[in-house]
Amino acid sequence: MISVCMTTYNGEKYVREQLDSILNQLSEEDELIISDDGSSDSTVSIINSFKDKRIILKQSNFKNYSLNFENAIKDAQGDYIFLSDQDDVWVSNKVQLFLNELQNSDLVVSDVIIVDENLNVIHDSHFKLYKVEKGFLINFSKTRYIGASMAFNRNVLSKVLPFPKRTNFCAYDYWIAIISEFYFKVSLIRTPTMYYRRHNNNASTGGLKSPFSLSRQIMTRFYSLFMLILRILK
Repeated sequence: MISVCMTTYNGEKYVREQLDSILNQLSEEDELIISDDGSSDSTVSIINSFKDKRIILKQSNFKNYSLNFENAIKDAQGDYIFLSDQDDVWVSNKVQLFLNELQNSDLVVSDVIIVDENLNVIHDSHFKLYKVEKGFLINFSKTRYIGASMAFNRNVLSKVLPFPKRTNFCAYDYWIAIISEFYFKVSLIRTPTMYYRRHNNNASTGGLKSPFSLSRQIMTRFYSLFMLILRILK
């Protein structure tokens, strides 16, 4: 069974296209858990209009994309858990490519095609652009893994949850990346499996250049390392 965990917030412009690209790849036994973070536009109405029994809609008011992802992930029932943003588009064979790789790995991260809001290609490979590689030290120092291009086996939840409380210093995808690199087997799919849409309303930097000061970045590493040590000792 597959659980796709998606977060939404005022995503009316793109969410229908993304839902179509996901649902077309799921079986009747799979689930799509959507945690909506208090949208004030028609996002929720669009989701409900699908009338698809595989969709489980949770409504929250975190105003925090990491906590919103945790809200979706913690209820996932699947053996394989895929993460999804509201505004991307999955390629038609994404799920099968990931499932093949997940037979021998715990966390899988794929390449993506970076596009603008109209799906015009900005760069044909995130991996090539940012020289993405595996390894704990590499990704602890500066991960380029994109949360929305991750999927993992259920056993990863035992170490990932709960997320660190100070999400401003340790975002959900950075936490999943360093936990998985430390405890589990990680593999990369170098074929792009998603059109990764970048626009003015993105919630995260998406693995791009950090907007934070050097002192803030150092604080992030110290806090994340501290939380990792606590998780090890738990």
